[in-house]
Amino acid sequence: MIGKLRRLRRILRNGRTLIMPMDHGVSKVESGLENVEETLRAVSDYIDAVVLHKGVVKHSRIIAELEIGLIVHLSASTSLSQDPNDKRLVSSVENAIAVGADAVSVHVNIGSQTEGRQLEELGQVCEVADSYGIPTLAMIYPRGKVEVNTETVTQAARVGYELGADLVKVPYVEKFTQVVKFCKVPVVIAGGSKESEYELLRKVESALKSGACGVAVGRNIFSSPSPRDIAKALHHIIHEGMSVEEVMEYEGDLVAGRWR
Repeated sequence: MIGKLRRLRRILRNGRTLIMPMDHGVSKVESGLENVEETLRAVSDYIDAVVLHKGVVKHSRIIAELEIGLIVHLSASTSLSQDPNDKRLVSSVENAIAVGADAVSVHVNIGSQTEGRQLEELGQVCEVADSYGIPTLAMIYPRGKVEVNTETVTQAARVGYELGADLVKVPYVEKFTQVVKFCKVPVVIAGGSKESEYELLRKVESALKSGACGVAVGRNIFSSPSPRDIAKALHHIIHEGMSVEEVMEYEGDLVAGRWR
């Protein structure tokens, strides 16, 4: 398990992490994904890890030189599908290792019509990853007709823990301490839909106080007019323990007005 612990330390620094998922392009092409390399260069001083699909890693000119963790995403679906919640495995642990992954991630939609198969695949990926000493990040969301609330998110996090994930990503909800209480592996919150920078920072600050170990923020960073500024502000809160007010005061004119 030494290999897994060493790889986890590249992602969880002193028990905290700022992950930037950029795997969205399979689901739907979004603003900010035009130049992944440019965005990674801009934020690499402040994020701990990035989530990418194998093709982006394979063709990257800079991944090898960046001092950030690499998480290769193994599952996908598109927004054009009759059932976008039907996530399918599109790569393997072995391929992720071949392209240099520090960890793999799998997306599971509990409450969806294909929940059973997705759970089966997550369990199998965790077993294979364990055999290679590769950490698994389980991204688990209540979907379909299932309401997103404290109860369902707690269930989602518990599923990831029980099926063998080393790190779990779930939506943020009120009473997040309940979610963390039932999940005995580190929990990160999903950045979610695009929102104001101030709302994002408040949410992250609250999640950390409730026991989350960090956040996985994608479009709220890469779709921002200034990805580096957002990543830097999140880094202050996650790794330096600064409050939102302290970040706003520290950054001065950078956040005054625009982040309120």
